[in-house]
Amino acid sequence: MQADPSTDEVARQEMRSIIQRVATGPELSKDIGLDEARRGMAAILEGRIDPVQAGIFLIALRMKRETDDEVRGILDAVRDATRHVVAEVDDVVDLADPYDGFNRHLPAAPFLPALLAECGLAVVSHGLDAVGPKYGVTHRHVLAVAGVDVDATVEATAARLADPSLGWGYVDQRAFCPGLHDLVPFRSTIVKRQALTTVEVLARPVHGRHATHLVTGYVHKPYPRIYALLARHAGFASALLVRGVEGGVVPSLRQAGRCFSYRHGGEEEAFDFDPTSLGIAQPVRAVPLPDDLPTTRRAGDDIAIANDVPTTAAAAAESGLAALGGKPGAAYDSLLLGGALVLWQLGHAATLEAAGERVRAALDSGRAVARVA
Repeated sequence: MQADPSTDEVARQEMRSIIQRVATGPELSKDIGLDEARRGMAAILEGRIDPVQAGIFLIALRMKRETDDEVRGILDAVRDATRHVVAEVDDVVDLADPYDGFNRHLPAAPFLPALLAECGLAVVSHGLDAVGPKYGVTHRHVLAVAGVDVDATVEATAARLADPSLGWGYVDQRAFCPGLHDLVPFRSTIVKRQALTTVEVLARPVHGRHATHLVTGYVHKPYPRIYALLARHAGFASALLVRGVEGGVVPSLRQAGRCFSYRHGGEEEAFDFDPTSLGIAQPVRAVPLPDDLPTTRRAGDDIAIANDVPTTAAAAAESGLAALGGKPGAAYDSLLLGGALVLWQLGHAATLEAAGERVRAALDSGRAVARVA
């Protein structure tokens, strides 16, 4: 369908007005409202705005610090552009690890959905191939090595959640929000983190018939409030916000940790826990990288040297599948800790320790491996 030139011109004029207000320096920059932020971001997603102006819009908001209304408006635009499907299950756990992946350890979380499905939960994870600032190993990379169809439609992913033999699925941003996925090269030129990095994990493409529950991670202290604010705005019935390794959903294995959570749309509250209460006694924070892992230089980056993604993803898939099969080690303990926190948050166990017993039994049975398909 051909774009309406008059509509394009209205969008460009409004973006010009927004930039004039938000990009006038640390003392004179002004905030914009939720609806303006929503329309501005929508125009960018629809390709109506010059990339230079789009970059100024995102970075200027970041430099002056986005208000709650601004970030909610950006999220609304992303969710408006997202393909939404209701799975034939009452509750869905939406597990959102960082889209830019991991580069300091082997992620075990790509296998958490299969484990939680074995424990009776319907779980969806989502992500993409590569985006900044880390360009690390993602769920897509690891699950592809494990033989999972990482290019499934949103409808096919929702159907997997309703299949008792599977109970979980992965859906890629390219499938559920192609307009946002098309901005990946543009975001690479911006280099620094901006609001899209925060809101994209809350797009919520697969819903439960009754409720959808967010599980995501954070590193920096201001983010639990922001994620809880956005999760309530996006309609998540509950949220578990984990201070995880590299911002993921699995906390450190070797020290006490902290999470924030809310239930039934209420206010978020902090709670502390200790991995040793689950029988975890690890000298490492997470699954260590192999000693012989090759490194590579990312195309177009003369400074950053990263681990070779395909080799790292293969190592993560091997360790994660072994852990699902009951092999002890850091990957097993990562799945045990992450799974117990989710079960406890969703009220499937009275205590974290009781949740840990259920997860340990599922791991030791090895049955979850059959769900990785």
